[in-house]
Amino acid sequence: MSGRTRVKFCGLTRAEDVDAAVAAGVDALGFVLWPGSKRAIDEQRLEELAARVPAFVTRVGLFVDADPAWIDRCVPHLDLLQFHGNETPAECARFGRAWIKALRMRDDLDPGAAVEEYAGARGLLLDAYRPGVPGGTGETFDWSRIPASLAKPVILAGGLSAANAAEAIASVAPFALDVSGGIEAAPGIKDAARMAAFMAAVRDGDRRRP
Repeated sequence: MSGRTRVKFCGLTRAEDVDAAVAAGVDALGFVLWPGSKRAIDEQRLEELAARVPAFVTRVGLFVDADPAWIDRCVPHLDLLQFHGNETPAECARFGRAWIKALRMRDDLDPGAAVEEYAGARGLLLDAYRPGVPGGTGETFDWSRIPASLAKPVILAGGLSAANAAEAIASVAPFALDVSGGIEAAPGIKDAARMAAFMAAVRDGDRRRP
């Protein structure tokens, strides 16, 4: 899919980081609503942070096999839902919000079959696989495993930073890049300079894109 590569910064926990991300030109902000994460936030913080996000920046909520009642409480503050667990397509679609499905690139995963299974998703987020960890590993995977002909927009995650963003764009030509640890000073504490550098690297990658 040609054109400008979109960018999502994930794991926002502080108001100042939301503001810096918006100023850097990010397309989407991810809020981790899974309590097992170092970047997890509660409902009150979600409401506070989501209220700072201006129009045309997408607010994304990340869930892992969550209680539907919890998702229902969060939905009013979100534009897009991101599912990282073993959710079925029906479970992803029941909340009246657009959604994407994260897939960890296990050796036995068939991305083409996943596209068919999750046909209602607005995109597939492809992340590195580590047993027992649903995401946020900070590790890359073999990008050559992503078929060029996938029928869904590919959101590439896993081990991204300003150092490899342009390479990722050249190798995968994804619809979007999703970064968390690569723009942080510490888990959940974003760094404005690293956010700006990542966006600059994406623009450089897009300029060099065939």
